[in-house]
Amino acid sequence: MTTYYTNEHEWISVDGDVGTVGITKFAAEKLGDVVFVELPDAGKQVKKEADMAVVESVKAASDVYAPVTGEVVESNSAIVDEPAKVNDDPEGAGWFVKIKLADKGQLSGLMDKAAYDAFCATQ
Repeated sequence: MTTYYTNEHEWISVDGDVGTVGITKFAAEKLGDVVFVELPDAGKQVKKEADMAVVESVKAASDVYAPVTGEVVESNSAIVDEPAKVNDDPEGAGWFVKIKLADKGQLSGLMDKAAYDAFCATQ
């Protein structure tokens, strides 16, 4: 699996034509303690760079943007029930949704880990 990153601090780990999406550790740390997550239902069509989910912390509420266009095939109900999972493991068990990619070519506009780490150093 290859993982890509956005400048809005989302990650997508791609296996075949399905990508698992979440927020990065950097984003989770900036948000602070996550207290609420709202996710789209399976079947929802999402567009690259459009909002698809909401995450709220004790500090702020923030939209989570789709890194690619596609169809949500699964949402992580575990983080709806236990939002703290987003802080505990943002790039693992704290994933948000799985998206069936409409166009794998959209991945080429995203950053790899090295580019994302360099980007975060400027934030």
